[in-house]
Amino acid sequence: MTGWSCLVTGEKELKEIRALDKAFRSELREEFSLIHGCLQNKTKLTALEGDILDESCLKRACQDILVIIHTTSVIDVTGVTHRDSVMNVNEKGTQLLLEACVQATVPIFIYTSILEVARPNSYKEIIQNSHEEPLENTWSAPYPYSKKLAEKAVLVANGWTLKNGGTLYTCALRPMVIYGEGSPILSAGINEALNNNRILSSFSKFSRVNPVYVGNVAWAHILAMRVLQDPKKAPSVQGQFYYISDDTPHQSYDNLDYTLSKEFGLCLDSRWSLPLALMYWIGFLLEIVSFLLRPIYTYGPPFNRHIVTLSNSMFTFAYKAQRDLAYELLYSWEEAQQKTMEWVCSLVDRHEETLKSKTQVLRMI
Repeated sequence: MTGWSCLVTGEKELKEIRALDKAFRSELREEFSLIHGCLQNKTKLTALEGDILDESCLKRACQDILVIIHTTSVIDVTGVTHRDSVMNVNEKGTQLLLEACVQATVPIFIYTSILEVARPNSYKEIIQNSHEEPLENTWSAPYPYSKKLAEKAVLVANGWTLKNGGTLYTCALRPMVIYGEGSPILSAGINEALNNNRILSSFSKFSRVNPVYVGNVAWAHILAMRVLQDPKKAPSVQGQFYYISDDTPHQSYDNLDYTLSKEFGLCLDSRWSLPLALMYWIGFLLEIVSFLLRPIYTYGPPFNRHIVTLSNSMFTFAYKAQRDLAYELLYSWEEAQQKTMEWVCSLVDRHEETLKSKTQVLRMI
């Protein structure tokens, strides 16, 4: 969940929250300081820097911890990052963290998975209101493949015996397409449109998905933690995966971007676009070009077959999290929309300030 920051609230006797990452940006450290102030020093907030592939680092980070919420992953859908790097962090790193839990006797492990571990396998495939049936992604691309293997490792680890004789309980959450403040994907789309006469891309107009607000995704993690700590409710959740969505209307990715930005003058591209089948095979040719150039140059194509498929499929999921996790929305669609639009407004304001600064510099020259 790179780019997101979440705060655990409402938990009684919460002594410490630890955040582990390879490196923290300075602005994120400043945000941690503000959060720590909001916690009124009742809960310690610790930022640890380290590598998920460093076993000694993981061992230190897991000491005296009761719950692990594992969100770390290398996100790369264009193939720029070397396959081994993606597989090492996403799959091997998850396995090492599970083993660290055993040694440090951490009893609860919650994994943030992705929708792509299940589907879509083809842009022609239509999945509507599917339930928790065992669907599986067949893509060999390193990102969805590594996340699929990591999720399997987490669910198989349920029931492992801890070093102190206790038991490890695990579950995985599969959020739908996440939007909200700080979204790197939404930010990239908005900034691209601001630099293109405020015209939004129409690359994903054939899709139909049920997006989910980031605040509700974070809330689902807290609810999963509470259930796994409850001896009466935990058995139904242990070793299970759950799709996480909310009441955001089912729509295309493009329409979601438009809904969240139209108030600021952004509009959808109404020009003719290439047929989906042709885009798919162009993506295949770009993959070949990227592969042939790899020995001498790292070329990240603008899209590939996986991106075309993911961005233009029709897949919506019903979910049993309401039943097993007592999942109820923390934020309604109206609240999520308002909060996200306020953040989009800040992006637009920043863009206009940048343009003004450039204009002033040019006048001075």
